[in-house]
Amino acid sequence: MSSPVKIPFKSLIVLDKTNKTPLYLQIARQLINAIQRSVLVTDTQLPGSRQLSELLMVHRKTVIAAYDELYTQGWTKIIPNKGTFITNRTHQHAPSAFQHHSGYLTSYPEKTGFTFKHQILLDRPLTYSDCSLELTDGLPDVRISPLDRLAKIYGGVLRRKSSIKHLGYSHVEGNVFYRESLAFYLNNSRGLPIHKEHILTTRGVHMGIYLASRVLISPGDHIVVGKLSYYIANMIFQEAGAVMHGVAVDQQGISVEAIRALCQHKRIRMVYITPHHHYPTTVTLSAERRLELLHLANEHGFIILEDDYDYDFHYSSSAVLPLASADSTGMVVYIGSFCKTLAPGLRTGYIVAPQNLIQEMGRYRRIIDRQSDMLMEQALGELLAEGEMHRHLKKAIKVYEHRCRVFASQLQSSLHPYVSFKSPPGGLAIWTEWNKDLNLMRIAKNCLDRGLYLAHTLLYQNDETTAMRLGFGNLNDDELKEAIARLKAAIETSQ
Repeated sequence: MSSPVKIPFKSLIVLDKTNKTPLYLQIARQLINAIQRSVLVTDTQLPGSRQLSELLMVHRKTVIAAYDELYTQGWTKIIPNKGTFITNRTHQHAPSAFQHHSGYLTSYPEKTGFTFKHQILLDRPLTYSDCSLELTDGLPDVRISPLDRLAKIYGGVLRRKSSIKHLGYSHVEGNVFYRESLAFYLNNSRGLPIHKEHILTTRGVHMGIYLASRVLISPGDHIVVGKLSYYIANMIFQEAGAVMHGVAVDQQGISVEAIRALCQHKRIRMVYITPHHHYPTTVTLSAERRLELLHLANEHGFIILEDDYDYDFHYSSSAVLPLASADSTGMVVYIGSFCKTLAPGLRTGYIVAPQNLIQEMGRYRRIIDRQSDMLMEQALGELLAEGEMHRHLKKAIKVYEHRCRVFASQLQSSLHPYVSFKSPPGGLAIWTEWNKDLNLMRIAKNCLDRGLYLAHTLLYQNDETTAMRLGFGNLNDDELKEAIARLKAAIETSQ
């Protein structure tokens, strides 16, 4: 057995009396750490409580409490008339590492000691900034969301005795009342003749796309997207092993003729679209092309993954009903959320599909997310049932339509030598095309120097395209004007 005299416990145990952790726990944890690193090996004798208390200059009862903690956790054994000894059997044959590890472990390892698969496809080209202004890709203004009403409803849900049922585990595809309210809402607003069994709740659109990818895509499957498309969706499909095909997008939306041509040579598994306001160009898929795409899906058997992007925000006319509202053969999987309607941080989404697919996706959802937020969904269900969502959207659309006009006016009056654009019929962003000789990355850097943040994901520049997707929804009139002024100064500096 090792003698405690040979081990420098004073340097091994470093106490911080300003730390909120009790001293006896600091002692116990540092001794456990030493055992785990084989600094203290099996059958090493610990010094007596009086000896160690004098060494560490703490009360003897503190050391006794630390030894009691070690014994309770099974790290030590007590031999009568002999003392306290280490009993970590997992290191019984491990050589002492004291010569390599002296003292207290003061920092956590920077890297793993093992290799693992690194997926570069999932790298997001995002940076973060504390700039006072930000032009996003089309985020809402949470300042105008009905958060006070939602908070009041949520508080009421928490206080109800009947809500205790929502605090346990659930085995359904989301809160039943919420899915019933959501089915009614989607029926009225989108013409979807669905019931709660056709809905799976998610933590936003990204989770919906991921679940659809996991269930519906196999490595080598051919997926069609717009030539410019949503980069996160593209990453998810590629991570699943899909072969990607980009097709042209014009003022009528994604080219159905190009998809038809691909179908002559490839077995297409899925077509991903954002038909109401195509991401990033904001164009709306025409009614004619919607019908053609549905017919083509039935003819060639491919899935239409319809992302309900910015459906709630339309200005000049009524929203065009989604493809899912005309799908009679079960070829469309419809994905949406309230992240833009209320606030991005609330992470409330849904998938609409035939019941057999919802059940299968539910199995996968339970692996990565045991269940949805049943309490928040109850509150959202009540928000929908009392018509608050409809009233909020009615007000919000007027606000965003006004901001769209202000933003377009500022772009036209301040930046017309550099930019051309067409005001969108809805949504929270404008697709802007810029002079080819401009360096968009340099402009973004100059903006950063002026307190205006332009994420790299807003910039589209290659041999064919020099464009930016610029959101206006999160800024009020004064903020929009200031953002354009800073953008103009950044452009002029980059010349």
